[in-house]
Amino acid sequence: MPDFNLNRRKFIQGATAVLTLSALQAKGVSSASTLKNMRVGLIGAGWYGKSDLFRLMQVRDIDVVAICDVDSKHLEEAGKLISERQISRKVPKLYNDYRAMLDAHKLDLVLIGTPDHWHAQQAIDTISSGAHLYLQKPISIDVLEGEAILSTARKHNKKVQVGTQRRSTAHLIDAKNNIIDQGLLGKISHVEICCYYHMRKNGNPAVEPVPDFLDYEMWTGPAPLRPYDGLPHGGWWRTFMEYGNGITGDMGMHMFDTVRWLLGLKWPEKITSTGGIFVQKGGKSNIADTQTAIFEYPDLNCVWQMRSWGTPADPGYPWAFVIYGEKGTLKGSVMKYEFIPVGKGERIAMDVVYEKEKFPADLNEPRIELHTAPATRQHMLNLLSAIENDHLPIADIEEGHISTASCILANLSMLLNRPLVYDPIKKKCIDDPEATKLLRRPYRAPWKHPFLG
Repeated sequence: MPDFNLNRRKFIQGATAVLTLSALQAKGVSSASTLKNMRVGLIGAGWYGKSDLFRLMQVRDIDVVAICDVDSKHLEEAGKLISERQISRKVPKLYNDYRAMLDAHKLDLVLIGTPDHWHAQQAIDTISSGAHLYLQKPISIDVLEGEAILSTARKHNKKVQVGTQRRSTAHLIDAKNNIIDQGLLGKISHVEICCYYHMRKNGNPAVEPVPDFLDYEMWTGPAPLRPYDGLPHGGWWRTFMEYGNGITGDMGMHMFDTVRWLLGLKWPEKITSTGGIFVQKGGKSNIADTQTAIFEYPDLNCVWQMRSWGTPADPGYPWAFVIYGEKGTLKGSVMKYEFIPVGKGERIAMDVVYEKEKFPADLNEPRIELHTAPATRQHMLNLLSAIENDHLPIADIEEGHISTASCILANLSMLLNRPLVYDPIKKKCIDDPEATKLLRRPYRAPWKHPFLG
């Protein structure tokens, strides 16, 4: 990075602190009896479900006793790979129905890596079974699902870590500790977050028979049943609002959560959003290709911009946040951060921290996100600490709910073409009965929505 001076003192203070904690809690080091022989299950054994589980296995000796997936090919492959990594070399029990898995085993911890439309029901059933939970984001597909997960976690006193691992990313922790918390930005009154990745799947595949290895009925679960037009894996499901929250609920939720953590923000006072399908009008996809949202806080607006076409506003930061303060600007992404002061002050920058030497197996794992692996490992260690020491994890379910619900409310604002104000106590949109009805979407029979309020 030739345009910026790397402040080595700040690098060492931030990055080393994170990596030292990781080293102290590394695999096999902890003596906490509460987690010896931890029995772990996995729901959703596709790419990211396996990736999350493998990161956990790298930092703690666990017993993966059962895994579940509606795709028998995914299931068998995952079972084989897990057995190769387990000390016992045992193949976990394989299940098609997660409910049967939860009933058959008393699990200490479950990881959920299924598509978004399944997160809430599976999370609630997992917590109710007595297990702690690592839940991929976004946590829900409607606002009241998130409220139901939160209340269930608190009722059963279970720890839930949401997969917003930017909160455990070394260079972003450094930015928080040494830039924001030290007051280098001064008063902060504007934030921009963005994603310009061309990640919106599209096309018009033909309807075809469901393959024997996929239980499409169970894959769909409580969501609307679309005609089967090919395997939903690999991101095809994300292009439909039936199964997800669009790019705003996927990528926007990550960056909005990051900014909230960095700045200590909670619920926005008002959310306004506009957008739609402006460019990529062909194909079956029904998620927006263009969207702007404003999350309003006192004396601060957080503005989200998404386009799945064209070029990024800043090619160096295609998925990023920019925090504007009176004394300087902080730009950050999953790969780096840069502090740019007003005037002639010192510019500070830091790149992502890898752990290739410490975890060489990363280099041979298909589809692994090398820049994310260290953060996910740290996220897992933080969850284990929360379970052992009875504290809330860094990405507690309440934080995941606020970030998820805010992005869902942005989508509803775009749909209704008006601002929304959500009251998390009354669990309704203020003076807007139509929007309040949309906080809970219908479930496909025989599934029933978990929110009982």
